[in-house]
Amino acid sequence: MTATLDAETRADLLKRAQAVRLNAHAPYSNFFVGAAILADDGSIHVGANVENASYPEGWCAETSALGQMIAAGKPGEGRRVAAVFVVADRVDGGIVCTPCGGCRQRLKEFSHPQTLIHCSDPAGKGQDFTMAELLPAGFSLEERL
Repeated sequence: MTATLDAETRADLLKRAQAVRLNAHAPYSNFFVGAAILADDGSIHVGANVENASYPEGWCAETSALGQMIAAGKPGEGRRVAAVFVVADRVDGGIVCTPCGGCRQRLKEFSHPQTLIHCSDPAGKGQDFTMAELLPAGFSLEERL
């Protein structure tokens, strides 16, 4: 799958990321993040950030969604990411919040170079990236997938 999605799929992924963001557990940062992952087989998996007292040892929303995808137990295309939608407040004076470095590496493990990563604010205004744009030289064991 490439970074191109139809408008209905994009709207569905955005809506799911917006909704799951409201379930985030962020009592320390008060920074709520939601993520929706579309796998190559068409399944959708969502996740929210989860903080704990040993901050910052919590889970990012992207990591939570990846965990849901893997826990679903689907082989092959069910473990490959076609698209990721991330919803969070804007940072640093208005920049969309992109996945952190750790999440970029985790996403790369299950993505294609052209996997769409859409980052938006809660109102749905955002920006598209590809996996290759966000992590152009990440560590990879692609030959093993």
